[in-house]
Amino acid sequence: MLFEKETAVAMERSEHANGTNGRADLDTLFLVGGVALMVFGAGLIISNPVVRRYLGQIGVGSLATAALPDLQRYMRLRDM
Repeated sequence: MLFEKETAVAMERSEHANGTNGRADLDTLFLVGGVALMVFGAGLIISNPVVRRYLGQIGVGSLATAALPDLQRYMRLRDM
């Protein structure tokens, strides 16, 4: 919360100095930061040996193959 306020203050200062839209820059910063945290968290989870073993037993490749027809059907329905 404190970091958000400090970032917002810094962005407002740069907005006045540069004459640009600081809110869009701030939104982009938060979006990219959130994506980075999700990728980092997924990497931490997948690096666990127990999780790797379970994923190996399930067969992630077979799940992707099984989900592909459903995804194609969804995309056709969405285009309608």
